[in-house]
Amino acid sequence: MIPLAHLFGFLALLLPCHASLLVPRESSSHGLQTRALPNAPDGYTPEHLDCPSTRPTVRDGGDLSGSEKQWLNTRLAKTINPMRDLLRRVNIPNFDGPSYITTHENNRSALPNIGIAMSGGGYRALLNGAGAIAAFDGREDNSTSPGHLGGLLQSATYLGGLSGGGWLVGSLFMNNFTTVSNSLNDPSHTVWQFDQSIFEGPDKGSIQLLDTAGYFKTIEDQVSDKADAGFNRSVTDYWGRALSFQLINATDGGPAYTWSSIALADNFVQGDTPFPVLVADGRAPGDLLISGNTTVFEFNPFEFGTWDPTTFGFVPVEYLGSNFSNGELRPGVQCVRGFDNAGYVMGTSSSLFNQFLLNVDTVGIPQFAASFVTDILAPIGQDNNDIADYSPNPFYGYHNSTNPNAQSSRLTLVDGGEDLQNIPLHPLIQPNRHVDVIFAVDSSADTETVWPNGTALVATYERNLNSTGIGNGTSFPSIPDTNTFVNLGLNTRPTFFGCNSSNTSSIAPLIVYIPNAPYVFQSNITTFTFSYNNTARNAMVQNGYEGATMGNGTVDPQWPVCVGCAILSRSLERTKTQVPQACEECFQRYCWDGTTNSTRPNTYEPRFKGQVLVESGATSSRSNGFVTAAVVGLMMLFM
Repeated sequence: MIPLAHLFGFLALLLPCHASLLVPRESSSHGLQTRALPNAPDGYTPEHLDCPSTRPTVRDGGDLSGSEKQWLNTRLAKTINPMRDLLRRVNIPNFDGPSYITTHENNRSALPNIGIAMSGGGYRALLNGAGAIAAFDGREDNSTSPGHLGGLLQSATYLGGLSGGGWLVGSLFMNNFTTVSNSLNDPSHTVWQFDQSIFEGPDKGSIQLLDTAGYFKTIEDQVSDKADAGFNRSVTDYWGRALSFQLINATDGGPAYTWSSIALADNFVQGDTPFPVLVADGRAPGDLLISGNTTVFEFNPFEFGTWDPTTFGFVPVEYLGSNFSNGELRPGVQCVRGFDNAGYVMGTSSSLFNQFLLNVDTVGIPQFAASFVTDILAPIGQDNNDIADYSPNPFYGYHNSTNPNAQSSRLTLVDGGEDLQNIPLHPLIQPNRHVDVIFAVDSSADTETVWPNGTALVATYERNLNSTGIGNGTSFPSIPDTNTFVNLGLNTRPTFFGCNSSNTSSIAPLIVYIPNAPYVFQSNITTFTFSYNNTARNAMVQNGYEGATMGNGTVDPQWPVCVGCAILSRSLERTKTQVPQACEECFQRYCWDGTTNSTRPNTYEPRFKGQVLVESGATSSRSNGFVTAAVVGLMMLFM
């Protein structure tokens, strides 16, 4: 019998392509546009240039950067009105949320500080996460209607992404922080066109002029130019370039688009977006296992580095590729710019997918393309198989006594989920960032049926038990074992962790865990499904929207109230404000109460929480029954 997960993966590929788009269908003033900051000096090739008058250095990880602090002053002020409006709409009974925000708006440390974290999981994670982002985005049509949660994104300070969740975050920011609906409805048919596999390349037309052979040749030329300039190449160079064709609205995948250019974009400078952070793990080539104590690195618009007590330092992300030694550039050494290619950064956070480039004969692409890829990869060597190479190592000679890479000229990174922390919580739980609540969207494939079971939360919890070691002062709420997640149904609906802040030695963020679950579509598509037609793509996004809003409040009409309570929880403690009775009831309903059941669960097969839909959560029309009929027909065929 074919496994159910594979069955629904097959179904996704067979769904018709003519259904209406999901989430808002109308274009808006925030439409998808080519970004104005493709600022690398020579396309994909990093270039040595004269350094600025203040030469870049590596800084200690003991505090936020001056740039982030300055940006926070602007952003936190911009979150006040959206948060006030969101609390007005969720309407916590017998509590005036808008007045509470107004009372404390001049004391920003009293106000809620919100983070959002989008897990890894390939295209499944991108699409499920996109649904949650759409649900949280007040720019989306009807997202501010009763039962919806629009405005939460505008109220958030930080937005983390990892692997497929990192593709989502990176794509939105590389395209002017556009909306999910505009990405789905891109009139140029350039981005988020997943009907053609990444191994085939984009449809020829519009701004993309390449057939499949030309697509591979363009990628090879771009990466070869980098190698000819004296920089190591790895499989991630090819993976990142291919991703860019799907995620960035620019000809040839935008080879000149850099991660650091986010910091120059007007909407970011003005504090109109959250602070994007992507995550990767440190790992030496050839190592097969990743420990929970591996160094976790982050990419943000200003810096690359880590808070961990190993390397414990940051370098300006704009100058990655420069030859730092002992935390500085020696006299006469030039700066390098253009190394921080946006696709390369997104590919670094998802380098597990490099294994598929290395096994290209098994992924069902045209033979000439498979041969071409094999020929490209042969010279790279197996020792570089699934790493991203950040040589020269920016932390060479830095913190020699604790930094495992201090005496290596190379720094190599891998997928941020390889240490099982598949939700990018690490950047958001850093004490210097003072995040109160994290909305953690989990699209992981932990169970044999490709659903999450809390593994990512458990990994982060266990890592932070060593608070004086690798945890380095971070605090994280207690998390039960994965069997308990399944047995108690904590992975079938949103669950709060850390409701009682006194249970940790220092105050930890409240975690609002939002697992991928089948609301209106069987969204447990395998991580290595590489193509989705538009109907399947849109149904995945819709399901994510429904999961974040609990069916727009139809599964639990009090869910929006409970989201408001979660946002306010730590703030109410700081201001010594009595917790509203409605919030007490929400915490009774959604907080994990410490109960465990560690017996081995049966095979996890969750049921639909709503009727099968293939249209926007803003409308009420139902599907014509094709999805249900197709499921029944396919099950009969393969039993």
